[in-house]
Amino acid sequence: MPEISSVKLIVHASIIYYSYRTIMTLTELRYIVAVAQERHFGRAAERCFITQPALSVAIQKLEEELGTAIFERKKHEVTLTPLGEQIVQQAQRVLEEAERITIIAAQGKDQLVGPLRLGVIATVGPYILPDLVATLHKRAPKMPLEIEENLTANLSRMLKSGRLDVILIALPFEESAIVTQPLYDEPFKAVVPVTHPWAKKTRINAEQLSREQVLLPHAGHCFRQQVLDSCPELSRSDMEGIQGNSLETIRQMVVSGLGITVMPSSALTAKHQNKRLAVVSFAEPMPQRRIGMAWRTGFTRPAALEVLRDAVQSLKIPGLTPVTSS
Repeated sequence: MPEISSVKLIVHASIIYYSYRTIMTLTELRYIVAVAQERHFGRAAERCFITQPALSVAIQKLEEELGTAIFERKKHEVTLTPLGEQIVQQAQRVLEEAERITIIAAQGKDQLVGPLRLGVIATVGPYILPDLVATLHKRAPKMPLEIEENLTANLSRMLKSGRLDVILIALPFEESAIVTQPLYDEPFKAVVPVTHPWAKKTRINAEQLSREQVLLPHAGHCFRQQVLDSCPELSRSDMEGIQGNSLETIRQMVVSGLGITVMPSSALTAKHQNKRLAVVSFAEPMPQRRIGMAWRTGFTRPAALEVLRDAVQSLKIPGLTPVTSS
């Protein structure tokens, strides 16, 4: 009986060892990815800082344990088998996720290390991101931005699901478990063809818009609603005419003489000037919007949010007035 028990114990231990060994290591995954990318065992070995024989033995052992060939070895060429293609793709994903563990750990020590996933509404992104990216790179060089430009409703869903860390949107923005902070106020201005009677005016009243063909983004675009909220007269006029998907499309429509439009100041700086268009300010009370940032209550990198806020408020974009928190 003791002999039978000993045999059972040995078999059980062997099964445990075999099961353990079939769980490949990250090092082995790096080996097969290197060979797949280099298509050469010698170059892959140099890249992995081991000898070519050691690399070949490690990969052959892994193939034996998996019960399938990953590579086809020819005299002057190394190619992936059809199944090997899938294995290498999965290995790359595993290595990327493992790298994220390192990033998460680093962020625990320094919140300005690792990507910040930033969502921006489409009527803000094109006009502040070029300057913002450069400013943030100087202030937090180890915190690259991963940018998503989209509509407010889509950004909200992505923020709640954890796919984004923080979003720049128009306020008010009230959602459960979401915190907001104002960043800046931005006045609106009218944009008309240079041949329009308003082109020589310095100011107009918002009420005058109701008598014009005003081109705005389509329904669902938050900027459209911002303009309608600021200029209620437009809501009572016929707004079912020509619409555009972006401010730049609408700008070109105005150039073509299809109507006039209203744009935020950031879209009307010198770099966006068009000689065929005139920009006219509104009389007080001037229509405007407030842009803010929003994030989940449980977000664990407050230092990253602070750097982002300071970077946005430091931008020297004409017309933008930073909002100081109370």
